Amino acid sequence: MTVGTQMQQVIAGIESAAASMKTFALQTEDQQAKQEFQQLAQTLDNALQTLEKRRQYIEQQEPQYKQQ
Repeated sequence: MTVGTQMQQVIAGIESAAASMKTFALQTEDQQAKQEFQQLAQTLDNALQTLEKRRQYIEQQEPQYKQQ
């Protein structure tokens, strides 16, 4: 498995986790839980931005890793 493939899998997993946190935040009526889910979703979104930049860097440095 290439670095590019692994990176794409990690990104997909974090996107899924962030979407789940957002869904939980919408579904709960507990305000503290809602806030915690929203904070977790924001943290995951920030991690996604960082990983996307890293993926782009990898693709620039190593074209063979570029996802097709």
